[in-house]
Amino acid sequence: MKSEVLSLDVDQLRAAAGRAVVALKLLANEDRLLLLCQLSQGEACVSDLELSLGIRQPTLSQQLGVLRNEGVVETRREGKNIYYRVADPSLLQILATLYRLYCPEGDAR
Repeated sequence: MKSEVLSLDVDQLRAAAGRAVVALKLLANEDRLLLLCQLSQGEACVSDLELSLGIRQPTLSQQLGVLRNEGVVETRREGKNIYYRVADPSLLQILATLYRLYCPEGDAR
């Protein structure tokens, strides 16, 4: 009996793998992961992120720049403040899964 093999378009699979690798590389940095976890709860400005996460401003700006260049966060300006939010819905799903797997139960977020 011949088993049925799922036919996959290798080019589409390679493109999807490339997108997944980019996302995983972004999440592989502790500061970026913390930033994205915080931003998954809603938008925040740099001063709020610095205060809540304890990441010093130079590092914070550098990592936000990486996230902005990769298109996973978007910004809006309000007066002198720039607010950041997660722009990639698939990244929000990954963050939710990581939260369920690795964050302590009972931690209200």
